[in-house]
Amino acid sequence: MNFPIPSVSTSDLAWLHDKLVLDAEAAGLLDVAYRVVDTPVGPLLLASTTVGLVKVAFVAEGEDAVLDELARQIGPRILDAPGRFDDAVRQLDEYFGGTRTAFDLPLDFRLATGFRREVISRLADIEYGRTASYADVAASAGSPRAVRAVGTACAKNPLPVVLPCHRVVRTDGGLGQYAGGVEAKQILLRLEAAA
Repeated sequence: MNFPIPSVSTSDLAWLHDKLVLDAEAAGLLDVAYRVVDTPVGPLLLASTTVGLVKVAFVAEGEDAVLDELARQIGPRILDAPGRFDDAVRQLDEYFGGTRTAFDLPLDFRLATGFRREVISRLADIEYGRTASYADVAASAGSPRAVRAVGTACAKNPLPVVLPCHRVVRTDGGLGQYAGGVEAKQILLRLEAAA
């Protein structure tokens, strides 16, 4: 005997998803919420915990790979919960619109430990529209000879754009590498120079 499959509207599915997110949050069953937003440097995946924003990833890094990493490092209960990111999206829009020079968001630093955490915590000290060399950042982090380690910390920065590793350049003025690609780094530096 075949039973008819009831049709479910898109609005019903959206309502069910929103209810799932609310119920999971209320019961403390949501490890990580995420949302993908479009920006001038390409789509960014934003992820947060109850502590704060924990990850900003370029979708070019692979959305599934990023979500798998979050599941391994934080917890497997992950949901697309766009409503949690209204403030972050507003601040990103203001930044890309040239009206915001620093982010004011709660951050969760659990994906960076040791010297890497020390380095990324110093990135917000680099003023908007300015750059610092990897050597400058190493010195400010208390390890002036750890230039390569600073490069690695910037490359593994879990919160690019928000914690501006794009402002860190080579001593000779070369851009160096960037998780979002050199073109994204150029776009961010041009945006800030134009303000």
